[in-house]
Amino acid sequence: MRTFRLLRRHLALIATVPLIAALLSGCGGPGPQFTILSGSENDVLEPLVQEFCKSRNATCTMRYQGSLDIALALKAGDPGADAVWPAASIWIDMFDTTRRVKMVKSIVQMPVILGVRRSKAEALGWIDTKVTARDILAAVEGGKLKFLMTSATQSNSGAAAYLAMLAAGIGKPDLIEAGDLDKPEVLATARGLLKGVERSAGSSGWLADLYRDGERSGARYQAIWNYEAVIKETNDKLIAENHEPLYAIYPADGVAIADSPLGFVDRGRGKEVESFFADLQAFLLNGDTQGKISKTGRRVEIGRATPLAADPRTNLDPSRPVTVIRPPEPAVIQKALLIYQEALRRPSLTALCLDVSGSMQGAGEKQLLDAMRFLLTPERTREVLVQWTKSDEILVLPFSDHILWTARASGDENEQASLLARALELRANGGTDFYTCAAQALAAMKSRLGDGQHLPAIVIMTDGKSQGSMSTFEAAWRADGHRVPVFGVTFGSEVDRSQLDNLAKLTGGRVFDGSKSLTDAFRAVRGYN
Repeated sequence: MRTFRLLRRHLALIATVPLIAALLSGCGGPGPQFTILSGSENDVLEPLVQEFCKSRNATCTMRYQGSLDIALALKAGDPGADAVWPAASIWIDMFDTTRRVKMVKSIVQMPVILGVRRSKAEALGWIDTKVTARDILAAVEGGKLKFLMTSATQSNSGAAAYLAMLAAGIGKPDLIEAGDLDKPEVLATARGLLKGVERSAGSSGWLADLYRDGERSGARYQAIWNYEAVIKETNDKLIAENHEPLYAIYPADGVAIADSPLGFVDRGRGKEVESFFADLQAFLLNGDTQGKISKTGRRVEIGRATPLAADPRTNLDPSRPVTVIRPPEPAVIQKALLIYQEALRRPSLTALCLDVSGSMQGAGEKQLLDAMRFLLTPERTREVLVQWTKSDEILVLPFSDHILWTARASGDENEQASLLARALELRANGGTDFYTCAAQALAAMKSRLGDGQHLPAIVIMTDGKSQGSMSTFEAAWRADGHRVPVFGVTFGSEVDRSQLDNLAKLTGGRVFDGSKSLTDAFRAVRGYN
């Protein structure tokens, strides 16, 4: 019996060894694979997320997308992620119709403000004084101010700035109601402010990079609407590079606040994943982590951390009280965004260079024509708020080793239908020269560039290298003197992007990967135009 008791005690001791080892190592085995669909403004917070994931031996991936992309992924059902972290709750409220997102909590708060080049702010008399939306409107209408701003229908910072413009027109930041959007004076104020948009984008982070790139290239933009924290990050980099900083303008009549909600997506992966999310969320909200977050210029709950001190050079002050614009009801926001896209935004002038060279035969040709069906079918573009209007102008230039033809149309639905019918007759054949197409597109735009009414862009869709020379386009672009960005949309997985990347870098454009979905790529391009 004694021998049996000793044996049982020995076996029990052996059984505890793995448990003790697990406790000593701080984990009990590999944690979950966890994916967060996040706005680009959260990239500076990813190291904190990864710090927590490492402590749990989990593999965490943050996929960065625009607010509308996150919203549309929720609307479709399964967003392919375990959590969503858009810039503001409005995108979850409007598009999570099946209510799959649970346990939503705000991580930080970020006002959307106007950053103005300090010398420009001095010239406008805006240093150390109260500035209202009416003051900004007067500067825009007087030709004294232009700014960068993301698309209100694609990015939260643009939507927030736009809602602030509407609130200024109404004269009450407490609540925008549906009836307010029918008032001519409200729409006139918003339209007047939006005339100041010099460049648009679908991403707040990319827009900040564009501003800095302008400093290096000599483009020198005047101002940018963005999150207070992103303005701070931009200034840190500008000052480090010996460039002039941005001066923060907090419109006295109200600013919109991004509440940065982190929510769990119930995908049926079990309690372990849900518990992991709850612990991650608690980690991001604990006092120590909130203190680290506050050092990035983001606002956290009072008492959780000491905010950064005010900077007199830049006027940035994360502790400054602001008049907050209350978010309208989802139905009112939907109406406001529709009005923005169809009536208020600055119209676009877009040239589409379509590669129909021989290498596009088969799948490439089909993808291209499918993309044109999307772009020129109002019912489809309206679903994702990138529809054309009658004020927009569309140029289509199919090319191989030469331009096949050039067609021009407005955003009128009948004109779009005619343009689509002609595009669907295209068949792939011949060589490739997109430099000549871009140069021809620029020439075709010249008659409308001088009026300053349209936001111009050249979009090149191709699956391969150009046989022409970049100098063909570059010489014309530099001589023209207008800021026309070139965007690329690539086909296939083996395309050489270097030529398109060089065009984008020269002109302040961007290259999108269309290999997975040309429709998504084109929708992204529309957000930048």
